[in-house]
Amino acid sequence: MAEGQAGGGWLKRLAAGLKRSSSRLGEGIAAILTKRRLDAATLGELEELLIAADLGPATAKALVAEMARDRFGKDVSDREVREALAAAIAAILAPAARPLRPDPLHKPHVVLVVGVNGSGKTTTIGKLATLLKAEGRRVMLVAGDTFRAAAVEQLKIWGERAGCPVIAGPPNADAAGLAFGALEQARRDGADVLLIDTAGRLHNKSDLMAQLQKLVRVLAKLDPTAPHQVLLVLDAGIGQNALQQVEAFKEMVAVTGLVVTKLDGTARGGVLVALVERFGLPVHAIGVGEGADDLRPFDALEFARALLGLAE
Repeated sequence: MAEGQAGGGWLKRLAAGLKRSSSRLGEGIAAILTKRRLDAATLGELEELLIAADLGPATAKALVAEMARDRFGKDVSDREVREALAAAIAAILAPAARPLRPDPLHKPHVVLVVGVNGSGKTTTIGKLATLLKAEGRRVMLVAGDTFRAAAVEQLKIWGERAGCPVIAGPPNADAAGLAFGALEQARRDGADVLLIDTAGRLHNKSDLMAQLQKLVRVLAKLDPTAPHQVLLVLDAGIGQNALQQVEAFKEMVAVTGLVVTKLDGTARGGVLVALVERFGLPVHAIGVGEGADDLRPFDALEFARALLGLAE
């Protein structure tokens, strides 16, 4: 990411996007700390609040235990508690904060993008293409969700905006064959990155699994190392159900990283913490809006402070 992109504009959007989540946590912490003393009852209420905010039981328990070690029986302010929680959450998230970095040894670097319909998958591909193009990379997109005409048209619009070619086939075309042809073309054209959209009909899991696995096998015929990354796009608004989606897609394909979208439309932003704690997968980017500039590489400290309403 370019240096200027991490400035005040993005931090303001992140803080605004996480407002529903941060308000829930901030107001809850203020209400709990009316007595100001961090005793057993207060810690219990704090743990319940963190669970309700979708951080997950294990994470909530660990965070409260850390608070108890340092501050049990002491008078504390809600600001002090929020600062301490933000620091602890940032420490949990830091190992997962890894921007999407195409490997120059693989040209093109093939990225398979998976996720259920409605997660923001196709939009995310368009935004990633915009970011990668801004870094000076040659990017090609593949409209691999051939069963949804709307997804194909949406990807074409994003491709035009980003100045990236989009490979598409006829309705209901074989996605694996389309991806194979796209990889051949990307090689001929000297593309740096090939972003492949996929179907996301999780209700018909066996068919989806067969399609994704076929896609991976066919790509490997041209490049045994492809796909080089498999990104799973998750809608933060589904809360703890996001954990089940990760489990489901991990059964189907080797997920290598996450993109968490729609953080601006939910009070469940804390689920990102639960995802990292449970799976340890990299979080490459987060989204807080519909615009091309509303998807950015994930920064653990920025996110943690915004989640607790502490973003400057």
